[in-house]
Amino acid sequence: MQVVYHLGAHCTDDDKLFRCLLKNKGELAGIGTMVSGPGRYRRVLREATNALKGQPASVELQEDLLAAVMDEDHAERLVFSNEQFICAARSALSDNQIYPQMSEKVQWIRNLFPEADTEFHIAIANPATFIPDLFARCREEEDFAGFLAGVTPADLRWSDTLAAIRAALPEARLVAWCNEDTPLIWPDILRDMAAMPATMPIAGENDFLATIMSDEGVQRMESYLATHPIKTSQQRQRVVTAFLDKYARPEAVEVEMDLPGWNEATVEALTALYIEDLERIRMIEGITFIEP
Repeated sequence: MQVVYHLGAHCTDDDKLFRCLLKNKGELAGIGTMVSGPGRYRRVLREATNALKGQPASVELQEDLLAAVMDEDHAERLVFSNEQFICAARSALSDNQIYPQMSEKVQWIRNLFPEADTEFHIAIANPATFIPDLFARCREEEDFAGFLAGVTPADLRWSDTLAAIRAALPEARLVAWCNEDTPLIWPDILRDMAAMPATMPIAGENDFLATIMSDEGVQRMESYLATHPIKTSQQRQRVVTAFLDKYARPEAVEVEMDLPGWNEATVEALTALYIEDLERIRMIEGITFIEP
């Protein structure tokens, strides 16, 4: 059995991926991939993880978990998604790291089904946008200075986070991608996560684009795709890029700048460090890095 855990990250997905997979639930069941609504599994898995605290689940507990989260009698691949698998948003940058709890928590999660082939999927994001987006989740709890207490944004490296997963569980498959690339590689992410054949249609394939592109743009793009069949991912990416250039919603792609000390120079500096970090990520042994 294969078990896939989509870890988020926070503020990169808002459950769009999983909602799209749920639209394809019946078809996915036909190829042995099980997805069920978050209300079916998130509390159950969280309680089991906290109770076990890293100890391997017994066969009896695993059977109970499967009975709680599955409608089917059998599945070859289970897909779970929860940006809170590792921690709450307010703890994502503690100890001046991105998810310092990652190494321990992925081991805890893996041991829910310790004999299964485990995969972890995660979107990473430019700290220049990731930090303001995280703060927006915590704005009611503290001000920006309090949120960043003990954090030096220029020190944050996603490569450290991903390397921690590889070191903790070298046998687990690790899949990552840049959130900034998601509009272009959305179908590739879905297919990899659910083990969908390249020829299998995806209901809701353009749902993500509809959140960042005008209605007119989506309609025009879908009309174009209907009359110009796409044969490769690269072809689709070129089409999406062209329509985004013309029809992207400005508010969906702009970086928030109304935070104390957070300005264009900050964004440029953190973006340059992020681009450097991507090269380190590509060199991590055993990582599957989805990119255009």
